[in-house]
Amino acid sequence: MAPRQTQRDSEHAADGVYFGLMSGTSMDGVDGISVRFEKGQKPVVLAEAFVGFAAGLREALFSLQQPGENEIERASLAGNALAARYAVCCHELLRAGNVSPEEVRAIGAHGQTVRHRPEKGYTVQIQNPALLAELTRIDVIADFRSRDVASGGQGAPLVPAFHATVFGSRQETRVVCNLGGISNITILWNTGAVRGFDCGPANALLDLWAERYLGKPYDENGQFAARGTLHQPLLNVLLDEPFFAQQPPKSTGRDLFNAQWLDAKLKGFESLAPADVQATLVALTAVSIAREIERHAPDCRAVYVCGGGARNPVLMQALEKALETGGVAGVPVSTTDALGVPPHQVEPLAFAWLAMQCVAREPGNLATVTGAAGERVLGAIYPR
Repeated sequence: MAPRQTQRDSEHAADGVYFGLMSGTSMDGVDGISVRFEKGQKPVVLAEAFVGFAAGLREALFSLQQPGENEIERASLAGNALAARYAVCCHELLRAGNVSPEEVRAIGAHGQTVRHRPEKGYTVQIQNPALLAELTRIDVIADFRSRDVASGGQGAPLVPAFHATVFGSRQETRVVCNLGGISNITILWNTGAVRGFDCGPANALLDLWAERYLGKPYDENGQFAARGTLHQPLLNVLLDEPFFAQQPPKSTGRDLFNAQWLDAKLKGFESLAPADVQATLVALTAVSIAREIERHAPDCRAVYVCGGGARNPVLMQALEKALETGGVAGVPVSTTDALGVPPHQVEPLAFAWLAMQCVAREPGNLATVTGAAGERVLGAIYPR
């Protein structure tokens, strides 16, 4: 058998077209991207697609966030349904990008996180990558987080290594802030050093509250929050959560920031108008991020936002205000559009990049971010 070729054998061994698929903690659907990577060149986006999740799949995924009966079967069936939606997204990328399955080196499929307990040595992203490979006839790379956890890391966030590649600058220290279900930041120092970690809840709680009181999956343009007024005593109670005081590396998810957590914090505040609660949840996201930037990157000169929260002008304004009042004054807040990458493309691009790194047998994590024992090749390969 011929020896396996790696990027160390050939400078361009991993070049080619990759798909990246990301369905985050908001669980509304999957963002997909088709991108061509060539060593030494900027990534070239060929196509993008979004495929929503039906209500039944969303309910199944939400129910798996907490222990329950018959979890193994429910998780397996949800993984199959997720693979089917991923496949629809991939076929749309093939069509829109005018490429054939044979031209795609690999699909980087993150899966859906239903449990994240690195302190206990595990993290679970359900999907069925074998079924996805069968449905697309393309190599699938999945299970990116567990190798980092196995080496003592948090397994999250994984995007900072990609952020450093595409957004780093020697002219200024900048922060890339992802506003997904959970917020996380990547600090890109002008020295080339990188750090990143989760800050707390973002859209996870905002969407939960909007669905509860508006019957809608999210607060469009922050209009619900804009009708309310920040309630400082409630914000103080929300911020009185040990996670916010932890030093990085740290990561979190719906295991902590969920409906049960919020309802417990709201005891004694039942008379508050729902819009006031929403406005206070916006402030919670903004303040928790601003505090981390003040603590760990006081020399920050710009904040670039990606993720679904970048489309919420009320949240963006709240973040700018929190930075101003939190001691990092004069720092402009914009989206990653200013750096040439639309906010909704950043995370699927990152998982396409992680797939490329796996094909090249190159590390995908940063030990300074996750706390792992060292750099590791991430992902498990399911051949076409």
